[in-house]
Amino acid sequence: MLPWIQLDSAAIPGGGEMTLFQREKAFSIRLTGKRGELMNSRVFNSEKELAKLGCAYLKNTDKAHVLVGGLGMGYTLAEVLKVVNQSAQVSVAELIPEVVKWNQGALGECAKRPLNDPRAQVVIGDVKLLLETNKPTYDAILLDVDNGPEGLTQGNNNWLYSTQGIAAIYQVLHPKGMLAVWSAGPDYLFSVRLKDAGFEVDTRVVSSQKRSGTQHSIFLARKNTSSSS
Repeated sequence: MLPWIQLDSAAIPGGGEMTLFQREKAFSIRLTGKRGELMNSRVFNSEKELAKLGCAYLKNTDKAHVLVGGLGMGYTLAEVLKVVNQSAQVSVAELIPEVVKWNQGALGECAKRPLNDPRAQVVIGDVKLLLETNKPTYDAILLDVDNGPEGLTQGNNNWLYSTQGIAAIYQVLHPKGMLAVWSAGPDYLFSVRLKDAGFEVDTRVVSSQKRSGTQHSIFLARKNTSSSS
């Protein structure tokens, strides 16, 4: 088997380094000094399920606005663009500029270059900045940031899953809007925080590959406009 070849690396704000590798048509993103692999271009089913589950109700919604936190390898964005109609707008927040560059390069072929779709707009920076509108802005928010509610690469990501972060997300969702969160595993306390904020919560378990692989969790939190929160 051919070896993995390092193509590029990127500094992670706050410390650490992320590295892109390629072996034939496969790509891998790894964290320097951390255990295991962060992303692999051949293991992406749970990212697609995040988009399908989070945006299913928007299929026939005109001018829907979706926020995706974390570009990754582009699979979540690509699936969102398949689900929503041609009048939709999809904003993608990506903290690390090199990840955008990789998706504009050879890595982009894996997800069929969703960044080329005119409905997609990339904002380089913390997704938190797009959650500070203080008014209903998005019909769906999909978060595939870090390792889920328990941050692995970026301690600042923990704000997104905190009581304060969840409250901010609730405020910027339109009535009956959907928050969908990818997680490496279950997190009971995160579900409690979502419910306390006024969300109706459902948790799905999905596989990292279509019929097998590691089990991941998708938190689906629908804004409950009848709540007093």
